[in-house]
Amino acid sequence: PLKMNVNLSRRLFDQTDLVSQIADILQQLNLPGRYLQLEITESMIMRDVEAALNLMMELKSLGIQLAIDDFGTGYSSLSYLHRFPTDTLKIDRSFVSSMENSAEDHDIVETIISLGQKLSMKLVAEGIDSEEQLRLLKIAGCHYGQGYLFSRPFAAADATL
Repeated sequence: PLKMNVNLSRRLFDQTDLVSQIADILQQLNLPGRYLQLEITESMIMRDVEAALNLMMELKSLGIQLAIDDFGTGYSSLSYLHRFPTDTLKIDRSFVSSMENSAEDHDIVETIISLGQKLSMKLVAEGIDSEEQLRLLKIAGCHYGQGYLFSRPFAAADATL
C-alpha cells in the first residue's frame, strides 16, 4: 500500500491544535493514520525535547508514522533518540552527496545506518544522484532512497494514475 510522506513545517509543528487538525483531516478523508508519515526535522525536535516527545506520542496514537528528517545535521543527543517514537531516519543529503569522495562522510552515513538498524528504524537516504552512491548505500544496508537518480520533481497532475 502507498503511504504519503508530508514534511511538517516549523509553523505547523508549533500549532497547539496540530493533532486535532490532522485527526479531522484523516477522518474527512476516511484515511487510516498508517497511510501517513510525517517528516519532522531533527532541529525542530531538539528545540524543546519534552514538548516534541509529547506531540509525537499524540501523533502516534492516531496511527501516524514519524520520520526524523535531515538526520545528522542538527544537534541531537543520542540519549534522546531512542525515546522518540520514530519509525524512520532520513539521512541528510549533505552526507550522501559527498560520501563517494569523503571517507568521513561515508563513515557518517554507515554509522547512521547502523544506528537506525540497531533501533529497528527504516532508513532513507536523501539526495541520491549517482549509481555509485546507490551502490554504497545498498552495501551499508540502507533500506530506501530518494533523489534525482530515481526522478526529478514533477507536477501533481503527472503523478496521477
